[in-house]
Amino acid sequence: MSILRDPVHGDIELTRDELRLVDTEPFQRLRGIKQLGSASLVYPGAVHTRFEHSIGTLHVCDQLLAACNKNAQRDATCRAVTDDERRVLRVAALLHDVTHIPYGHNIEDQTGLLPRHDQPERFAAVLGDTELGAELQRQGLRESVLSILTGQGAAVPPFWRQVVSDTIDADLLDYLRRDAHFTGLELRYDRRVVDYFRIDRHSEQMFVDCEKNGMLREDIVSELLRVLDCRYHFSERVYYHHAKVAAGALLSRMVELALRAGALTAAQLQTLTDEGLVYALAGADLGEAASTERLHRFVARYRRRALPKRVLVLPWYQNQGVQDELLRTYFTPGQPQARFQWEAEREAEAKALFGQPVDIVLYCPKRRMQLKEAKTLVRFPGSGERTLPLDVFAEQIPRLRDLAESYPRMWKLYVFTSLEDKAQRAQLQQLCLKALPSGCRNALVL
Repeated sequence: MSILRDPVHGDIELTRDELRLVDTEPFQRLRGIKQLGSASLVYPGAVHTRFEHSIGTLHVCDQLLAACNKNAQRDATCRAVTDDERRVLRVAALLHDVTHIPYGHNIEDQTGLLPRHDQPERFAAVLGDTELGAELQRQGLRESVLSILTGQGAAVPPFWRQVVSDTIDADLLDYLRRDAHFTGLELRYDRRVVDYFRIDRHSEQMFVDCEKNGMLREDIVSELLRVLDCRYHFSERVYYHHAKVAAGALLSRMVELALRAGALTAAQLQTLTDEGLVYALAGADLGEAASTERLHRFVARYRRRALPKRVLVLPWYQNQGVQDELLRTYFTPGQPQARFQWEAEREAEAKALFGQPVDIVLYCPKRRMQLKEAKTLVRFPGSGERTLPLDVFAEQIPRLRDLAESYPRMWKLYVFTSLEDKAQRAQLQQLCLKALPSGCRNALVL
């Protein structure tokens, strides 16, 4: 057993077999992938990586399992976790992010350039014919870990997946505390929330018991809601901060140009770190002078934090009626031609108007801000021994309903430009707005 000192959780114990997994090249690569991507350009301390987050997730997973075992001693309707199960689940938690690519949320989730990191094919590749896959196979864990992380293969008890893939799970409980620590934001939940988790003996599902002596435990419900509150406020203040979005616009466009020109492949992305990707883009040749110059110009801007300026901001609350048309026209995955043409036409108009080259980027950080469902299972008074998803009780818990309804309201579409002069950007704002579908409403005042 070895002990690692973590700034968030303190001492974390790892077994010798777990250290062998950590010491493989695919896992060590995570040291070079920042947990919050380009957020360090907004919050300078946010340079923590997927490496320490993965180890932290293992630690929180173990805490959840320990709580389930303690509660099983008090409640005959609950089951305990065996030592063999604990061994498998700790490793699944450790490896849950090993398929992440540099700036993955920008490139995958937010712009749809590539499938998400948690696709079964990605895990099969990284945990297959690799140093990491060989070590997993040696430990006799590869098939079980793949079943947990992909949802495919051999059937596993439901709680095996829930502990690392649920609304409130080891992953979330680690990154919320870790992101708070490194951004300096006072957004925290009470660690005691971990103690409330149990595993139903019959269904083998993990749940939170919110009932005692026939009455609702409001304090437990409040702790669950505090976790979800933290998740929302991080989305609002960090994950979709306008400067981080601007950096994401540069990054995603750089990768998009390189992928379309064949100067970068999805397989290469799986082997790169954050800095490795930027370095590769800086030296890429797209086979066409203007496109290559544009790519290198964007790389230079990103490296010196010369982020593009906002020209238009179209928020959901003013543009519900045209959201579908905008997404269908400009942001259908794999069909960027209309967006590229729109940008090229606006750039030509801006050059004629201002007498200088102008970069213009039409960008939507996420096609849709979906309702964030609260699927963590709970047991409430009156439900007998049944467990139900927390959001079933949204009408009884107004705070939960309000949180769910707040997510779509964060959606925005942006137009960014290289122009620094505010008066010129005000002129460009009108030019761009006229070129978008009728009914678009800009909220940005210049």
